[in-house]
Amino acid sequence: MIFKEKTTIRHFFMNHRLSITATVFLTAVVVFSFFSCGHSRFDIDTKNISIPPVVFKRMDKELFALNQGSIASQTPVLEKKYGAFYNRFISSIINNGGVHDSLYSQSLLRFLNDKDMSIAGSDVAKAYSDNDVELIGDQLSEAMKRYKALFPKKQAPQQYVTFMSGFNYNIVYVDSTLAVGLEMYLGKDYKYYSALQLPKFRTRTMTKEHIVPDAVRGMILTEFDNSDAVNNLLNHMIFYGKVFYLCDALLPDVHDSLKLGYTKAQLDYCDTYEKNVWGFFVKDEKLYANDLKIIGEYTSDGPFTGSISKECPPRIAMWLGRQIVKSYMEHNKDVSFEELMNEKDAQKILSRSKYKP
Repeated sequence: MIFKEKTTIRHFFMNHRLSITATVFLTAVVVFSFFSCGHSRFDIDTKNISIPPVVFKRMDKELFALNQGSIASQTPVLEKKYGAFYNRFISSIINNGGVHDSLYSQSLLRFLNDKDMSIAGSDVAKAYSDNDVELIGDQLSEAMKRYKALFPKKQAPQQYVTFMSGFNYNIVYVDSTLAVGLEMYLGKDYKYYSALQLPKFRTRTMTKEHIVPDAVRGMILTEFDNSDAVNNLLNHMIFYGKVFYLCDALLPDVHDSLKLGYTKAQLDYCDTYEKNVWGFFVKDEKLYANDLKIIGEYTSDGPFTGSISKECPPRIAMWLGRQIVKSYMEHNKDVSFEELMNEKDAQKILSRSKYKP
């Protein structure tokens, strides 16, 4: 899942009970964006943008190097290096009162010595060398440059961390730290994913190539929260359309299949039946439905959108949101990315988009 927080811990999308040694929670990572790299709005000049390069701190390696005799001496070192994120990790992932709790050392050792976590830790070490993580940082560096160019007043993450989340989280963005749970990216056929009973439509996107799109989207979702009081399908459609449009602007060279999490057949379906799908939503004014069950039917992850077709991809309303936002930006060239992301009137965007597939 993507874990995002500003002042409180909030889970993103739907939680699923899972278990290996203990019950854990995993939320679907929604992986999707939909644009052509050739769109002129994505020609963003970063020549004069100077930001610190993205360098990940390997908390996963440092924690699994601890033992009973070194926890007391290394804890102050870890607190200083990782700041508030370390205590968040201890309290939210290890599930105790924090580093000053009387059971801190015992709980941390239990996590590190758990058979399944120990095996997963070894698998992460094999799959992700320091060079692999460095390359991920290089990709994110370019995305952060583009982000700074578009939003000069916004603050980019101040720290980048890789960690082991106990199969809880894919991406965490909290306390100015963008963190990646590497055990959630060990490949679609990784043995513990089947033990967790994760569906294939989800594990298909739990690969190394999906880390950067997931991380960028997690940051955007945190920085531009969907706080509009209007809670209908159109609002959700346009909000996520804006998120995906910006995600593509930051990652213009990343293939749609990685940003979207759709198969080739699903991408082809969208291209072929766009007009039909739009007609489905216009009929009976489904765009203005405010029933959470209906909204979830067209915005939640899954193998397909059953009420339309078994060939229709999941989250199809969000895909249409991207199409509308794309059309809006094409027909309103004076609108900046900052103005787009701050626009809360979904009906205004729809009306001025002149969207007509």
